[in-house]
Amino acid sequence: MATSKTRPDPLLISYMTLRKAIGFLGISIPAVMIIGTFTIGGCTQVQNSISHYYYTVMGDAFVGFLISTGIFLICYKGYDVQDNIVSFLAGVFFICVALFPTSPNPDLGCVIRTLDNIPLRVNVHYISAALFYLTVAYMSLFLFTKSSGLKTKQKIVRNRIYRICGFTVLVVIILIFLEDYIPGLNNPNLHPTFWLECIANLAYGTSWLVKGEFLLKDNEQTDAAHQPANILR
Repeated sequence: MATSKTRPDPLLISYMTLRKAIGFLGISIPAVMIIGTFTIGGCTQVQNSISHYYYTVMGDAFVGFLISTGIFLICYKGYDVQDNIVSFLAGVFFICVALFPTSPNPDLGCVIRTLDNIPLRVNVHYISAALFYLTVAYMSLFLFTKSSGLKTKQKIVRNRIYRICGFTVLVVIILIFLEDYIPGLNNPNLHPTFWLECIANLAYGTSWLVKGEFLLKDNEQTDAAHQPANILR
């Protein structure tokens, strides 16, 4: 029979599961969109951005991915008020990305729905997407890297990964903003926004998987020796 010392904390398990779910959803959405449009809709063309899959046969799945991630972020509770506010805002921003679709999709071979090109809606979408990526980058750089005790070797490695992921997201945001002026990225036929978004999703998704201890988890002996650093951060 498990004792109070060996029985896992159900709250800890819940938050670890939320972290892993956010990570997996972030990483998998680009592949799911491509595979879905190919197998279900017969569309082999990569769209201009992940958001443009809203107009394809995978539109409902796209909205489901974003709203699910947004709800997970809103429900996630960190270690202090700052964590809770930042994760709540990230969730709200991502839900706004889903509720305010991007500009109309020009790929008539893959489009199954259309919307008028309303500037206010499109601007809210772009701003929400930018704020979401900025928020998850902030979490990786400044919240996930915190510790409350002696850092384990794994924690030091995890912090490096958090910083790499956070800076990667920031670089991607800058490149998307400047892609019209950068040779090689200003070719719409290469769909640079889509591939840059894939990199950003891979980065923030990896950060959450590490935070959820799917990757680089401390072993039990290390946990016991450095419990404050491992459990709290």
